[in-house]
Amino acid sequence: MPATIIDGKQVAAEIRVELGKKVAELKAKHGLTPGIGVILVGEDPASQSYVKGKDKAANELGFYSQIVRVPVETTEAEVLKLVADFNKDPKIHGILVQLPLPAHINENAVIYAIDPMKDVDGFHPVNIGKLHMGEECFVPCTAAGIVELIKRTGTELKGKNATVVGRSNIVGKPVSMLLLAEHATVTICHSRTKDLPGECRRGDVLVAAVGKAKMIQADWIKPGAVVIDVGVNRVEGKLVGDVDFDAALGVAAAITPVPGGVGPMTITMLMKNTVIAAERTLK
Repeated sequence: MPATIIDGKQVAAEIRVELGKKVAELKAKHGLTPGIGVILVGEDPASQSYVKGKDKAANELGFYSQIVRVPVETTEAEVLKLVADFNKDPKIHGILVQLPLPAHINENAVIYAIDPMKDVDGFHPVNIGKLHMGEECFVPCTAAGIVELIKRTGTELKGKNATVVGRSNIVGKPVSMLLLAEHATVTICHSRTKDLPGECRRGDVLVAAVGKAKMIQADWIKPGAVVIDVGVNRVEGKLVGDVDFDAALGVAAAITPVPGGVGPMTITMLMKNTVIAAERTLK
């Protein structure tokens, strides 16, 4: 029996309906409109596309959305000033600085300058520290989306073996912490892991986030595993994941496609974090 395909678009749409109701309630009961402020430096096509998608989602949900676009030669000091302005602006509940930044700007300096209470990307050290301590915090959006997708398959994570391939600060590390918080036993693998196929085969849940097209083969997957493919790789003009999807269909119980799996969840979880940020101002 072929694997169930986990439809990220459908799950994201369901969450956005829930968020839309919350936004309407915040406006009606409290006169509060969730606001997101985005800073885009330069004209990188991928970054422009991401920002356009975020702005579209924010507008559809009835957010206040403000995008500040500045040229690639903008100085680090000028970007830090823009962050400081958003920190002080009561209309802005979530701040997003689109990465990557030009080489002359220190990304960490910019991330550290964001008010942790407005850090809806979940990249500030305060939020990363709270995530590791198991405290309430903003969680990186892709990682949060992955766990949401796993839960919506009906998978009980408690006691399961979860294998994460990749150790980035944006996906691998935070998703490992979230899976631990769900009482899974987590193995983090990377380029220097010995017997990577064997480690992958131990996973009742397998999260592939390495950025290498079709690296995870069918015989690396435990029969009946839930496979979450985070990879976005362009091969001969087509987008493919880190998992050999067609081959994996015959082994996994459930799997995310690329595109249409994890991708739609990332912007949706960003919107969710922004609503949470707005709600916290009422406490």
